[in-house]
Amino acid sequence: MSDDARQVLESALQLHVDDRAKIAAELLASLEEREEDVAEAWAAEIKRRAAAAVTDPDDEDDWRAAFDEVRTSVLSR
Repeated sequence: MSDDARQVLESALQLHVDDRAKIAAELLASLEEREEDVAEAWAAEIKRRAAAAVTDPDDEDDWRAAFDEVRTSVLSR
């Protein structure tokens, strides 16, 4: 955890329990948005690969390379 994050955490822990709960809910919701981005990116990648397989069935990409491309794309948002 970065120093900035640690300072935010320490400050947040001083808040009233209701405020902490609201902050926690917002943070969790932000993680769910990231999961949705990942799901959307995978869906797009699957469609792209399916179309490529139909047009050129002899072309083979390593799945690890495709996974890295999707992960890099999603994490750069």
